[in-house]
Amino acid sequence: MSNDKPLVLDVDGTFLSTDLLHESFWAGLGRAPLRTLRITATRFRDRARLKAELAALGPLRTDLMPVAPAVAEVVIGALNEGREVCLASASDQRLVAQLAADHGLSERIFASDGRLNLKGAAKAGALVRAFGPRGFVYAGNEACDMAVWEQAETAVVVGRLPEAAALPARGIGVVTLPGGWSAAALFKALRPHQWVKNLLLLLPMIAAHRFDAATLLPILLGMVAFSLAASAIYIVNDLLDLEADRLHPSKCRRPFACGAVPIKVGMIACAGLALTALGLAAALNAGFLGILVLYIAMSLAYSLKLKRMRWIDITTLAALYTLRVIAGAAAGAVDVSIYMLIFLFPIFLSLGCVKRLTELTLATNDDRLPGRGYGRPDRGDLLNVAAIGVVGALVVFFLYSISDQARRLYPDTWLLWLAMLPMGGWLVRMVALGWFGKQDHDPIVFALRDKFGLGILMMTLSLMFWAAGLWAQWFGMGG
Repeated sequence: MSNDKPLVLDVDGTFLSTDLLHESFWAGLGRAPLRTLRITATRFRDRARLKAELAALGPLRTDLMPVAPAVAEVVIGALNEGREVCLASASDQRLVAQLAADHGLSERIFASDGRLNLKGAAKAGALVRAFGPRGFVYAGNEACDMAVWEQAETAVVVGRLPEAAALPARGIGVVTLPGGWSAAALFKALRPHQWVKNLLLLLPMIAAHRFDAATLLPILLGMVAFSLAASAIYIVNDLLDLEADRLHPSKCRRPFACGAVPIKVGMIACAGLALTALGLAAALNAGFLGILVLYIAMSLAYSLKLKRMRWIDITTLAALYTLRVIAGAAAGAVDVSIYMLIFLFPIFLSLGCVKRLTELTLATNDDRLPGRGYGRPDRGDLLNVAAIGVVGALVVFFLYSISDQARRLYPDTWLLWLAMLPMGGWLVRMVALGWFGKQDHDPIVFALRDKFGLGILMMTLSLMFWAAGLWAQWFGMGG
């Protein structure tokens, strides 16, 4: 696109595949949640002041924010031609100036200043005063940019915008660049691979030997509700971790961090998922709804604060896993054994340590992990806590095996003791894999995909079914 006139770029959704206002909001929510919410509530109608006050909450790494590839090519071409490339945005002037400096663009910027929200006609007027009518090329992506394009020599339209079809008839040249987002990228942001963790809701049914449709179907509905709620929380977590994810070697490819999905779309999806999850939970029963609300509240607390607190984060993760088990009991109207919960919690605590061990083992230096309270020197302490959790779980399982409750459900107690061998082997293996960095970043997801580990778990479960006499009941096998 050869031209001698200045190239003026809108920022949000045009030069950047993100939005500075939304970036400011989520960064502020992570640093000072109450203050951010207060500013948003009181300044919502005064957009210029809202942007200024949110931008003042703390520094933003604008240099890490994703630049639209197609627009970047146009910018490079214009700079090589010696043309001035300016940013003109309704975002706050401090962030826009910082962004221009990050990318070596003109120091002359046009942006909101805390009093005037530079959008639409206001932006068009500012550019005409600076360059004259038809004195610039303008790149934008929204219908509100029509007022600016009508004053430009050439309109660079990013993405599909039906309103732009009227520009050629007004004597304005149009260049179209690819933009927008895809449903596939949004689906990826929901982390559907994490939904397998909700198989934990089945544990109370399995432990109680309640293998009937009347028990299973409500639990399956509960799993759907938890999956939707978890996806909503994952979106919140990703939006709070934008800067940390962009600094991470693999998490930088997450849809919101890399700009594949706009933050606004994520916020809408998050609200829809959460409301749908709560509706499904309410359709089941009040107990399940209460557990889901508690799960969402704890998850939000984890995302906002607790994940940065040593040991509190791991304890919270263990509690969230345990809540899934309790939710399964509530959904299927199954009594959950206190032994089961006391047995599972130290296992989940160990797996939380494994999660951090994996992250630290894969870290490239001894610094604390971004957004976490651990560094590589903490690996020894995490290993010790994981080992204590493994031993504690096995002790609780043994105590359960000699209880009256276990004798009623599992007449062949010696088979329960035998099941402790593969069970202990699986737990030790999980900790070892975390220590050597041989897992991904979620041990539960890894465990449900690890074929060898699943074989060990199936062996454990088979021995427990044998101890309960279920094989004989179903297939005429065993005792």
